[in-house]
Amino acid sequence: MLALSAPLCIASVPAGAQSLPSLALPMPLGLPLTGAGGDPQTAIAQSRTSDQVSVTNEGSIQDVLGPYGDPFGLRAALAARGVTYVLTYIGEGFSSASGGLRRGTTFGGRLDTSLDIDLDQLAGWTGARFHTDFFQIHGHGLSRRFVNNLTTVSGIEALPSTRLFELWIEQRFFDDRLSVKIGQVSADTEFAIAQSAVVFINAGFGWPNIGAVVLPSGGPIYPLATPAIRLKYEPTAELSLQGGLFNGDPAGTPAGDETDPERRNRTGTSFRVNDPALLIGEVAYAYPSLPGAERLPGTATLGGWYHFGRFDSPRLDEVRGRLRADPEASGIARRFRGNAGLYAMLDQTIYREPGTVNEGASAFLRVSAVPTNRNLIDLYVDAGVAYRGLFEGRPNDTLGLGVIHSRISPAARAFDRDQRVFGAGSGPLRSSETVFEATYQAELVSGFTLQPDLQYVMRPGGGVADERGRRLRNATVLGLRATINY
Repeated sequence: MLALSAPLCIASVPAGAQSLPSLALPMPLGLPLTGAGGDPQTAIAQSRTSDQVSVTNEGSIQDVLGPYGDPFGLRAALAARGVTYVLTYIGEGFSSASGGLRRGTTFGGRLDTSLDIDLDQLAGWTGARFHTDFFQIHGHGLSRRFVNNLTTVSGIEALPSTRLFELWIEQRFFDDRLSVKIGQVSADTEFAIAQSAVVFINAGFGWPNIGAVVLPSGGPIYPLATPAIRLKYEPTAELSLQGGLFNGDPAGTPAGDETDPERRNRTGTSFRVNDPALLIGEVAYAYPSLPGAERLPGTATLGGWYHFGRFDSPRLDEVRGRLRADPEASGIARRFRGNAGLYAMLDQTIYREPGTVNEGASAFLRVSAVPTNRNLIDLYVDAGVAYRGLFEGRPNDTLGLGVIHSRISPAARAFDRDQRVFGAGSGPLRSSETVFEATYQAELVSGFTLQPDLQYVMRPGGGVADERGRRLRNATVLGLRATINY
């Protein structure tokens, strides 16, 4: 039943956006449903909870608390005025059982507090909506301390902090077909979102890791949003086009010796607007079914981005004709003007359990590429399959099997060879990193899930050396996550 189809693209669409109420796909999806990012739901096997900030978690622990679920009726009273809030806690423990930097165990968690206000309902401002969310992040991440991989083991891994994430207003026009969002926005709530990938824990399945590696400060994604404006146009229920203009560096140029962007923007309130801009554009088409099949919808997406800043060559020195590994080089990398990337994705329902709405299998494939002469990674591919309701009597459990491949660019590999030629190093030549993940999310009660997870990281860091100069061994990672949604 878990037959993987061969999709081909990389995003969905905005997180804050809502799909058109006139959506007329010929399938009993229990409309109006939206997928990750707010587009029409075409991947039926979305998990009940997720760490991805583009996803609205299903179910609430309030449902099982009876009269204690809404003390004094406060939540209902606020909702009647257009004010809604959600609290989600994610707690997890991960162990590096073998390989990587060293063996070890970490525990961490994130409390998400989000607030949405329907300004039409509250104040008569037609078509307007306000949103903000805060994170309280605690504990330590496994990747930073024990694995040293490019694609972070957990999507919530970040330095301990209490920080503002998003803060924006969205205005809709023309029967909700055009929307404008302005404020502090995260690109991974808007662009390059795979609906079928929301069950996975590895951060690479959230937003393609190539952007997190090559963009300044990791780009405007979790945990660092940035001032932006996003326009989205939905001419039909199936087609959407959107573009975003972001401040291109959420943390800014390092001051002194502080190179960690999360420390440079500790609270999420830097509100930087003067850095070189990042432009992102995307078009997505949600089709009702595969040719020759019924009730197997999918979404095809194409997108791209351009950053107006300057980017260092992994190999070339500022002095023409010299290489960075040359002992007589200046020690300053040659800088290139601008950087760009393209991505594509197909998100596809491949099997539906008879007589059900959201039970069955979905699959995705995402591909992203950037120039080879100014980036550490030049090609990123991830793919996976998710199956919801695989076991009888467990309709809300989701099984996920996925793989991520990040290729080290030719320029970075050439730098490794240059170091050997000039006698500056004798370590391994980097090539690529590949991560396999198997995960199972079980809903214990509405709003409460447990999720055991297994990841296998081949060539952590692309094949970097350990302290003895030998390639880091492949890492085996075991973990357990608990999520409570209220």
